[in-house]
Amino acid sequence: MNLRNFSFILCVVTPSAMAQLTDKEGISGEIALTTGFTSSKSNFNTKGDATITSVDQKGSSDINFMTFPLGSIAYTFSQELNQQVYAGTTRQDIATGTVVLEVGYKYQFDSRMVIDASILPTIMSSKTWEDPYLVGSDRVETNASGNAFRFKVSNIAGSNFTVDSAYATKNIKNDDVQHNELKRDADTIYLKAQYRLPLSRTSFVLPSVIYQSSSADGKANSYDQYGAELSLFKLMQRHQLVLTAGYKQQNFGADNPIYGKTRKDDKLSLFAAYEYTKFMDWQDWSFISFAGYNSTDSNITFYDESKYIVTVGLNYKF
Repeated sequence: MNLRNFSFILCVVTPSAMAQLTDKEGISGEIALTTGFTSSKSNFNTKGDATITSVDQKGSSDINFMTFPLGSIAYTFSQELNQQVYAGTTRQDIATGTVVLEVGYKYQFDSRMVIDASILPTIMSSKTWEDPYLVGSDRVETNASGNAFRFKVSNIAGSNFTVDSAYATKNIKNDDVQHNELKRDADTIYLKAQYRLPLSRTSFVLPSVIYQSSSADGKANSYDQYGAELSLFKLMQRHQLVLTAGYKQQNFGADNPIYGKTRKDDKLSLFAAYEYTKFMDWQDWSFISFAGYNSTDSNITFYDESKYIVTVGLNYKF
């Protein structure tokens, strides 16, 4: 799963709210096994129809049932328990709607400020079409790959402010689109600023503002994106709930040569995630569930997309 896909919550308490990176030295982590289904409607989904009859048609629908593991493992060291190496999916990302595999290092200062540097080895990996716009013949799959690097500073100077940044490259193995303006190899910069606002002892909100800029080989695929998210975290004894809503607007850099106009997308995302701790009175086990919805409403029908997901599962913390 990449940054545009769905995710779930493992714990309502984010790392930025903790006095230490963890409460013990050595190895810690958690793993979750989930099952559910996804529904996707997109002209770029390689699980959908390989053949299209028009570049003006809406995408085909595809439903998949799945079972998959997620989790993380970390090694915490130093006398102050303020240094950590880790691999997996981080709790705060999962809670607010992002699943990305990371390998990284954290250092926490006396002020509670945490610097976090990581690489994301799989975020740019996916399948796509060599020529998504090919009409009347079967489109051929190809691989998308790349590298991504992330740098995050939480609790800046002891405050509740966090700034998250990333740089990523994307390469399409066989990019066979017929117009140079639509070439898809790209470099992308991502910035996100957020503030943790407590509402009570058992709840807080996390508003965020987002900026993303992608410079592609084709100017019609280059864009600037502006957005905002709001997450509500609520703890009710054994019950933990997170609700997240987001809106983003993408403005592209040049006229699309197929459609004769510049593309503009409006993106909406909604997530509801739930966790029941000490499931069946097992101290380290919890029941987890989430539902999500993503949509893209473009001024060019071909780029309209929608995605749904519903899952249930069990999480074990060690």
